[in-house]
Amino acid sequence: MHVIINGEGRDIPEGLTVRGLLAHLDLAGGPVAVEINREIVPRADHEHHPVSPGDAIEIVHFVGGG
Repeated sequence: MHVIINGEGRDIPEGLTVRGLLAHLDLAGGPVAVEINREIVPRADHEHHPVSPGDAIEIVHFVGGG
């Protein structure tokens, strides 16, 4: 299915949840913030929140440093 991730069109497998999407993108290991269609998806909902065709998804991952 086709979605927009951080402003770029991407084809991803159907039936993913936010958690599955993060795993698909190799981003499951660190802290991230996810917004779908301008609504923040709380981390507690990542496992159950579905990703749908046409969703506009913003993913921000945090990088530590000094």
